[in-house]
Amino acid sequence: MSDCLFCKIINGEIPSTKVYEDERVYAFKDIEPIAPYHVLVVPKKHYSSILDVENNDDIVSYVFSICVKLAKDEGFDEKGFRIINNCGDEGGQSVHHLHFHLLAGKKLSWEA
Repeated sequence: MSDCLFCKIINGEIPSTKVYEDERVYAFKDIEPIAPYHVLVVPKKHYSSILDVENNDDIVSYVFSICVKLAKDEGFDEKGFRIINNCGDEGGQSVHHLHFHLLAGKKLSWEA
């Protein structure tokens, strides 16, 4: 989508601090982190939310595998980490492109 913030980041139109990229996903540091390690893992294919993912599409399990890889690479597999997906305005989704927050680096409370 031409007006989607994350599509523009993926396409290099808006700068980001990339931490991982492959043919299916792009991961970058959140510009307003709520944890010492706060990365967004975003499918390159545009989905407005988790509701747009078809039953036979494995993108969610693929994103989770990348989150696990990143957490292990950073050494958070021993201490713990959190993966969050917000869906819809009332669910806290501010950018309507499916994405997952990977948080780590501190003891996380329910709020963050």
